[in-house]
Amino acid sequence: MDYAGARYNMVENQIRTNKVHDLNVSGAISSTPREAFLPKAMRAFAYVDEDVSIGGGRFVIEPLVLARLLQAAAIQPSDVVLAIGDATGWACAVLSKLASTVVSLESDADLSSRASQALSDQGVDNVAYVTGSYSTGYTAQAPYDVIIYLGAVGEIPSGLCRQLSDGGRLVAVADPGGKGAGKVVQVIRVGDTFGRRPLFDAATPYLPGMAPRPGFVF
Repeated sequence: MDYAGARYNMVENQIRTNKVHDLNVSGAISSTPREAFLPKAMRAFAYVDEDVSIGGGRFVIEPLVLARLLQAAAIQPSDVVLAIGDATGWACAVLSKLASTVVSLESDADLSSRASQALSDQGVDNVAYVTGSYSTGYTAQAPYDVIIYLGAVGEIPSGLCRQLSDGGRLVAVADPGGKGAGKVVQVIRVGDTFGRRPLFDAATPYLPGMAPRPGFVF
């Protein structure tokens, strides 16, 4: 399969034509081989513009959703980023070309190990995988200039926002209704104030443990 050609077509026809105007973002995606981070049996689906299942309820986030999340995060070359829920390392490989340092928080130690190896195989040396809870973040390396959820959440944990630096941005697909109709939300910290605004519709699967809890029904 011509992966390079498929990647070029994906960026030109699926990403650039769908409100992604940040050339740094599209360039980072176009130079990152998504297939290298997928199981061999799934590599034929690397450049379909959708979430790709890798089994066990885990997935690789849809390229267009990732691109628009990264654009909304407005990542600068000096930024330190906390990436949450990247099961394979692909999104972090893209992030590594936009930021100074990426801390990747993964709840599954086995996936974390595999992703770290895949990044090493691609020569990526500014991403560090850590294991922990998606809802509590990783305070050891805080504060972060950017926090990004690489999957949907029912709600954004308030404590996680406090791991942002002053002027820091958090972006996530928030889907509190559990109906697959999420919206990308941006949170910006200014001192001890957290401004929040919805940006655009997006759908992606929930990260483990981050789906909304069922409400009580009479």
